[in-house]
Amino acid sequence: MGQITTCIFDAYGTLFDVNAAARAVAAMPGQGAFAGIWEQIAADWRAKQLQYTWLRTLTGAHCDFWQVTQDGLDWALERAGHQDPPLRAQLLDLYLTLPAYPEAAGVLAALKKAGISAAILSNGSPDMLAAAVTSAALGDLLDDVLSVEDVARFKPHPSVYDLVGARFGTTPDQVLFVSSNGWDIAGAAAYGFQTIWINRAGDPVDRMPGRPDRIARDLTAVPAHLGI
Repeated sequence: MGQITTCIFDAYGTLFDVNAAARAVAAMPGQGAFAGIWEQIAADWRAKQLQYTWLRTLTGAHCDFWQVTQDGLDWALERAGHQDPPLRAQLLDLYLTLPAYPEAAGVLAALKKAGISAAILSNGSPDMLAAAVTSAALGDLLDDVLSVEDVARFKPHPSVYDLVGARFGTTPDQVLFVSSNGWDIAGAAAYGFQTIWINRAGDPVDRMPGRPDRIARDLTAVPAHLGI
């Protein structure tokens, strides 16, 4: 393996908690009905959001991640029989400012102190990512925020991972790629990145050629892996 010079993070589910929007609404006064079904809606929302990225890349019908996010939510709300326009708007507003996981800032600060470049590589649109990074106050800890919109395809298409070398002048084995998504880790590992899978749910490893180099429960494994 090459010497790691650059650490690349997925955004949604890795740095930012994708369930936080639905969880926050469920905790609000007067949301008793939603509180009983929010976990299923959040799971369906995320599942459809991801499925639509893969299908759009396969069929060549690209749109940005904000449209995919809305489409996934609409499917989830319809399935739950909970189609409420004000609720929909509230969930989408909160999605733009998802909180970072508690350890994220400290991990990024450790990388910065060690002189290792850190960036996001995400399906998110530039506007979505800018809103999330600003809300979580992570901007000063990142060297860049890369969006798939530059290639109009979603991960795990190899052209997305190409964006890292184009920006940082790295070879794949100089990159540590960190994601909570097993399919993203499979794609990145097959591409040649070193990988850490942040497996918060304790899921099995995906049956794909690309396998994670390390599996961890949270982001604190990143500095430990790099010895910093």
